[in-house]
Amino acid sequence: MDSLSTAFAALADPTRRAILARLARGEARVGELGEPFRISAPAISRHLRVLEEAGLIEREVDAQWRICRLRGPGLRAAHDWITQYRQFWEASLDRLADHLEQTSAPAPRRAAGKRPVSGARKPRRSPKP
Repeated sequence: MDSLSTAFAALADPTRRAILARLARGEARVGELGEPFRISAPAISRHLRVLEEAGLIEREVDAQWRICRLRGPGLRAAHDWITQYRQFWEASLDRLADHLEQTSAPAPRRAAGKRPVSGARKPRRSPKP
Protein backbone atom coordinates (compact mmCIF):
# COMPACT_ATOMS: atom_id res chain seq x y z
CA MET A 1 0.00 0.00 0.00
CA ASP A 2 1.39 3.46 -0.81
CA SER A 3 2.08 5.97 1.96
CA LEU A 4 -0.94 8.16 1.17
CA SER A 5 -3.31 5.18 1.32
CA THR A 6 -1.73 4.07 4.57
CA ALA A 7 -2.18 7.55 6.04
CA PHE A 8 -5.85 7.73 5.05
CA ALA A 9 -6.46 4.20 6.36
CA ALA A 10 -4.99 5.29 9.70
CA LEU A 11 -7.10 8.47 9.68
CA ALA A 12 -10.28 6.48 9.03
CA ASP A 13 -10.57 5.45 12.67
CA PRO A 14 -12.14 7.97 15.09
CA THR A 15 -9.96 6.84 18.02
CA ARG A 16 -6.81 7.46 15.99
CA ARG A 17 -8.10 10.87 14.88
CA ALA A 18 -8.75 11.74 18.54
CA ILE A 19 -5.22 10.68 19.43
CA LEU A 20 -3.85 12.92 16.67
CA ALA A 21 -6.01 15.81 17.90
CA ARG A 22 -4.53 15.37 21.38
CA LEU A 23 -0.99 15.24 19.99
CA ALA A 24 -1.63 18.45 18.04
CA ARG A 25 -1.50 20.18 21.46
CA GLY A 26 1.91 18.68 22.21
CA GLU A 27 3.68 15.43 22.92
CA ALA A 28 2.16 13.01 25.43
CA ARG A 29 2.90 9.77 27.21
CA VAL A 30 1.14 6.64 25.97
CA GLY A 31 -0.76 6.37 29.26
CA GLU A 32 -2.11 9.90 28.87
CA LEU A 33 -3.26 9.18 25.32
CA GLY A 34 -5.26 6.16 26.49
CA GLU A 35 -7.04 7.89 29.39
CA PRO A 36 -10.06 9.30 27.51
CA PHE A 37 -10.91 5.96 25.88
CA ARG A 38 -12.67 2.95 27.32
CA ILE A 39 -10.33 0.51 25.63
CA SER A 40 -7.45 -1.59 26.87
CA ALA A 41 -3.80 -0.55 26.91
CA PRO A 42 -2.98 -3.14 24.21
CA ALA A 43 -5.71 -1.63 22.00
CA ILE A 44 -4.18 1.85 22.44
CA SER A 45 -0.79 0.38 21.55
CA ARG A 46 -2.22 -1.09 18.37
CA HIS A 47 -3.71 2.30 17.40
CA LEU A 48 -0.36 3.95 18.05
CA ARG A 49 1.44 1.34 15.95
CA VAL A 50 -0.93 2.01 13.02
CA LEU A 51 -0.33 5.76 13.34
CA GLU A 52 3.43 5.24 13.53
CA GLU A 53 3.51 2.89 10.53
CA ALA A 54 1.52 5.49 8.57
CA GLY A 55 4.19 8.06 9.41
CA LEU A 56 1.73 10.26 11.33
CA ILE A 57 3.40 9.99 14.76
CA GLU A 58 6.70 9.02 16.25
CA ARG A 59 7.36 7.27 19.55
CA GLU A 60 10.37 7.58 21.78
CA VAL A 61 11.43 5.86 24.97
CA ASP A 62 12.45 8.24 27.75
CA ALA A 63 13.42 6.25 30.86
CA GLN A 64 10.20 4.41 31.83
CA TRP A 65 7.97 6.63 29.63
CA ARG A 66 6.86 6.11 26.05
CA ILE A 67 6.46 9.57 24.52
CA CYS A 68 4.46 10.20 21.34
CA ARG A 69 4.44 13.26 19.09
CA LEU A 70 3.06 14.22 15.70
CA ARG A 71 5.22 13.69 12.67
CA GLY A 72 4.80 16.42 10.06
CA PRO A 73 5.78 14.69 6.80
CA GLY A 74 3.09 11.99 7.07
CA LEU A 75 0.43 14.58 7.74
CA ARG A 76 1.78 16.80 4.96
CA ALA A 77 1.13 14.17 2.29
CA ALA A 78 -2.54 13.89 3.30
CA HIS A 79 -2.86 17.68 3.55
CA ASP A 80 -1.38 18.23 0.09
CA TRP A 81 -3.71 15.68 -1.48
CA ILE A 82 -6.79 17.25 0.14
CA THR A 83 -5.64 20.76 -0.81
CA GLN A 84 -5.85 19.89 -4.51
CA TYR A 85 -9.55 19.10 -4.13
CA ARG A 86 -10.21 22.06 -1.89
CA GLN A 87 -8.88 24.34 -4.62
CA PHE A 88 -11.08 22.56 -7.17
CA TRP A 89 -14.24 23.05 -5.07
CA GLU A 90 -13.45 26.67 -4.24
CA ALA A 91 -12.94 27.45 -7.94
CA SER A 92 -16.17 25.61 -8.81
CA LEU A 93 -18.14 27.53 -6.18
CA ASP A 94 -16.65 30.83 -7.38
CA ARG A 95 -17.77 30.03 -10.95
CA LEU A 96 -21.24 29.14 -9.67
CA ALA A 97 -21.49 32.43 -7.75
CA ASP A 98 -20.41 34.38 -10.86
CA HIS A 99 -22.98 32.54 -12.97
CA LEU A 100 -25.77 33.19 -10.46
CA GLU A 101 -24.89 36.88 -10.27
CA GLN A 102 -25.02 37.18 -14.06
CA THR A 103 -28.29 35.31 -14.53
CA SER A 104 -30.36 36.48 -11.58
CA ALA A 105 -32.73 39.42 -12.01
CA PRO A 106 -32.40 42.25 -9.52
CA ALA A 107 -34.91 42.13 -6.66
CA PRO A 108 -37.73 44.67 -6.89
CA ARG A 109 -37.16 47.72 -4.73
CA ARG A 110 -39.71 49.20 -2.38
CA ALA A 111 -40.56 52.86 -2.52
CA ALA A 112 -38.62 54.91 0.01
CA GLY A 113 -40.36 55.22 3.33
CA LYS A 114 -42.98 52.58 2.50
CA ARG A 115 -43.23 49.55 4.70
CA PRO A 116 -45.13 46.41 3.91
CA VAL A 117 -48.32 46.16 5.93
CA SER A 118 -48.00 43.29 8.35
CA GLY A 119 -50.79 40.81 8.32
CA ALA A 120 -52.13 42.15 5.01
CA ARG A 121 -53.64 39.52 2.76
CA LYS A 122 -54.52 39.47 -0.88
CA PRO A 123 -58.25 39.56 -1.48
CA ARG A 124 -59.76 36.18 -2.25
CA ARG A 125 -61.23 35.60 -5.63
CA SER A 126 -64.72 34.39 -5.58
CA PRO A 127 -65.26 31.18 -7.47
CA LYS A 128 -66.85 31.54 -10.90
CA PRO A 129 -70.35 30.17 -11.21
